[in-house]
Amino acid sequence: MFWSTALGCLRQGSFSAGTIVAVVWLLCPAIVSAQALRFQPQGAVAAGQGNAFAAQADDASAIHYNPAGLSQIHGMQGVFGIALLGGSIKTKSISGIDSRGDFGDSVAFPPPGHTYLAANLEALGAPRLSAVTIGLGLTTPFGLNTRYPVDGPFNTAVTSATLPLIDIKPTIAYKISEALSVGVSADIYTFASFLGEGHVEQKQVSAGALGIPVGASVELNGKGTGAGVTASLLYMPVRNRAGKPIMSIGLVYHSQAVLPLSGSLLVNGAKVADASTDLVLPHIVTGAVAYWPVRNREREWKVELDVEYVGWSSNKNLDVRLSNGATIPQPQQWNDVPVIALGTEHKWMNPQWLPHWEVAVRSGYTYTGDPVPDRTFSSGTISLTAHTLSLGTGFLCKGAGRFFGVIPCSGESALWPKGIGLDLAYQEWFYESRTVVGNVNPTVDGTYDAFVHLGTFSLRTLF
Repeated sequence: MFWSTALGCLRQGSFSAGTIVAVVWLLCPAIVSAQALRFQPQGAVAAGQGNAFAAQADDASAIHYNPAGLSQIHGMQGVFGIALLGGSIKTKSISGIDSRGDFGDSVAFPPPGHTYLAANLEALGAPRLSAVTIGLGLTTPFGLNTRYPVDGPFNTAVTSATLPLIDIKPTIAYKISEALSVGVSADIYTFASFLGEGHVEQKQVSAGALGIPVGASVELNGKGTGAGVTASLLYMPVRNRAGKPIMSIGLVYHSQAVLPLSGSLLVNGAKVADASTDLVLPHIVTGAVAYWPVRNREREWKVELDVEYVGWSSNKNLDVRLSNGATIPQPQQWNDVPVIALGTEHKWMNPQWLPHWEVAVRSGYTYTGDPVPDRTFSSGTISLTAHTLSLGTGFLCKGAGRFFGVIPCSGESALWPKGIGLDLAYQEWFYESRTVVGNVNPTVDGTYDAFVHLGTFSLRTLF
């Protein structure tokens, strides 16, 4: 009920303490209150290994996982892909009412995607700068859709929420020695008009108060741009006779980023007030180690462990600025959480049963902690402890091979790739059930269960 009361106050031009709480609740949970907002699979090679890739990082998706890994790329490389995601959210309110939501549809749309372009400067005509590799990435590391029935038990809190945030990543890597490389990338977080609504958006149904009709559509939207930085190193202390690493250690730091959001509060499509806040994306520290028990001309077998520390506690509060000039602080009380990923890859190099190809199989497991306490839990962005199981495979065609049996995998022209690859991955996200009690919005209290299934692919081109 406090939602409708707040909107009525806004319409009348007065701002009470209840109004402030209401605006905070609408603006905040849909955009940054849960680990679920962090979308970890940003490339099929990594996704097939449970996202354990920061110590391997040997293709252009290193731009996201470990920028220093770009130093392993010779020539030029592109990686392009999307993820198809579906699943459901089951809820039971304190009063015993069952409801079911999803992630935008049977398959989330628009689907999260990833694009990476990388080139060693020697391949661009600067042989004296062969130790330098540059790249550009476009990823979707934060933001998922959620949707509930408009007649659900907490429809006065949320019926849908979306955050189509993209990250533009110009990147540079430098090989200090054969054993050590460093890398850095900028993270430019923003929205694009061609992706979803082009802004963060949350909708709800009015409960009816102070002139706001029962059942009226209530919407908050906003957009903005913020920046951060990613710095990393890749250390490969042990190599085989062919010069390939047997052990690799990766360290990655993603800085905190502040994204100012400005938008409008709407009732039945009519603007009621301006509202703004600062979305704080967490800093992330990753340590990773990879070991190849087997790495020769015929086969490669890698095992990797990645451990992350995700600093959600930087969201101590979200200050809401209202159109009357008032600024009201709002505590969030989130917690830092670990993410642990274990993955493996087995690769056959030019096997007799498929000459001119590299064939890989992958698997992995990821544990993701839950940072959000009951008090600030949001049904708009489900935050539950998650266990992810991953499977993947990959095919890279070179030389005289033909992709799909038709397309030459290598050509004499500088415009034709020297290799074409396809990587596929499938993940199941199993969430632990959670019962929320004592939430600032009582309609949200209840039991939540969710699951997600995801398929992703990446197309690789080597020049």
